[in-house]
Amino acid sequence: MRLILIWMAIATLLIACSPTENAPSSVKNSQTKEIINVDLGADIATLDPQLTEDTQSVRVANDLFEGLTSFDQSNQAVPGLAESWQISGDGKTYTFYLRPGIKFSNGSPIRTDDILFTFQRLAAPATASPYSFLLSNLVNGQDIIAGKLVPERLGITALNPTTIQIRLVHPDPSFLSICNQAQLGIVSKATLKKHANAWTNEKNLVSSGAYQLKTRIVNGYILIEKNPYYYAESSVNIPKVKFFPIVDGNSSLNQYKAGNLDITYTLPIDQYKEIKQQMPEQEHTVTWETIEYLDFNMNSPKFKNNLKLRQALSIAIDRNTIVKQVMGQGQTILFSYATPTVEGGKFADLVYPWASWPRERQIAYAKQLFSEAGYNSQHPLSITISYNTNDGHKKKALAISAMWQQVFGSSSIQVTSNNQEWKTFLQSRHNGDYDVARDGWVADYDSVDSYTALYQCGNPQNNAKACTPRYNQLLEQAQTSSEPETRIKLLHQALQLAMDNYAIIPLYQSTYFRLVNPQIKNYFIERNHLDHVMSKWYAMESQITTY
Repeated sequence: MRLILIWMAIATLLIACSPTENAPSSVKNSQTKEIINVDLGADIATLDPQLTEDTQSVRVANDLFEGLTSFDQSNQAVPGLAESWQISGDGKTYTFYLRPGIKFSNGSPIRTDDILFTFQRLAAPATASPYSFLLSNLVNGQDIIAGKLVPERLGITALNPTTIQIRLVHPDPSFLSICNQAQLGIVSKATLKKHANAWTNEKNLVSSGAYQLKTRIVNGYILIEKNPYYYAESSVNIPKVKFFPIVDGNSSLNQYKAGNLDITYTLPIDQYKEIKQQMPEQEHTVTWETIEYLDFNMNSPKFKNNLKLRQALSIAIDRNTIVKQVMGQGQTILFSYATPTVEGGKFADLVYPWASWPRERQIAYAKQLFSEAGYNSQHPLSITISYNTNDGHKKKALAISAMWQQVFGSSSIQVTSNNQEWKTFLQSRHNGDYDVARDGWVADYDSVDSYTALYQCGNPQNNAKACTPRYNQLLEQAQTSSEPETRIKLLHQALQLAMDNYAIIPLYQSTYFRLVNPQIKNYFIERNHLDHVMSKWYAMESQITTY
């Protein structure tokens, strides 16, 4: 009966579509194409790599900018603008040797001064980067981010015109992967000094990566073309890439079927099984190193000092129904603040104790907590779920609303939804202008550290604005530990402490579901569990030589 009520609530959102057709006609003729059309799923928030935080902006930044290191299709660090490096015996000093003759897209040389400028700019409070925390482990990094020291004091120096040395506070085996994050894509100091905030305009932007910006039309498209000065220009097969911000899954599918897209981003979830069956060579479902969750606004009086309410709302959500019925694309339920797959499963045993309870027991406990929190039909709870425009997010929000109303009673809780365009939603969430907000996080690299930042006091990615000082202390102890087993133990303790605070509601670990033109080669999507992509990998079938 419970499932029937939930599905009655979301049935009106199911979109009826015609049967999926076979491959688009353009697939057969795509050998002659010099441009690949890619769906981003939404418009980018920025072209400034130091300000990127969303997956759309990161996707474009990965094409336009490159760091000291880069990454391969298995998400492993590989040489980037630096052709090699050395790591000191204590793991705290990295020396990078730059490739000879590297240049920006305007032909000007990439100098060590540009690299220092990029790192210092990311850490500087004036930049207000949501990813400044990436440099918190550099010597003086924390104090610079906090505004206590000037950016020039950051632990990065140029030993000579081709050598960069970076000093860390404590060893970090993930540091080479940190150096290939989009936020550390190297920018031209001269360009930013000349154009200031206008430096990302299409006429001004100078890039360090495999592509350069040709055209940007906000909410229209982004066109990039090969950077003729890129150090590996001869290995970049696709001359041009065009990005489209298609939010609606049905529109993306129709554009793909019409031959106007080569790679989709979002697709209608109601047609998943049909697409998978009828287009098996083009459909790809990949396990994603990510978590999907809801943020409580911990600055809101209704949530800030009411742990039992936060517990009740989390326990009342039937994650099995969301994963199997609402989404249905291979997602796995999550009762933790980290995935069971990160770092080879070292945190797989970190789950809420009630996760294994029968559903009836979960509901009874949620009702008890809700009542003890002070809410009932005489004192109902009013709550709004905010989410960014996406059919899956809409259905999920409606399903959760139905679950809460069914568990607690429609007279005891009134739930509304607030749909916002992506860039507006990002700003609202950062500003704390919400009750409960949809959130999702893709790990930046295969380390639990990519998740622990989400719950850290003062971290810009802590959208719930929760703060448990002891949590920060445990993270610091874990980071400075030289013993791997001790590090894992301390991180377990820290994450358990965060989970006990119930500032977020973990829902599931995601997959991504994509259609790829079969004529596109050298894109090994099944390996890419972070979904970090660069267009320089792509080639068309006609460009592949068979021996």
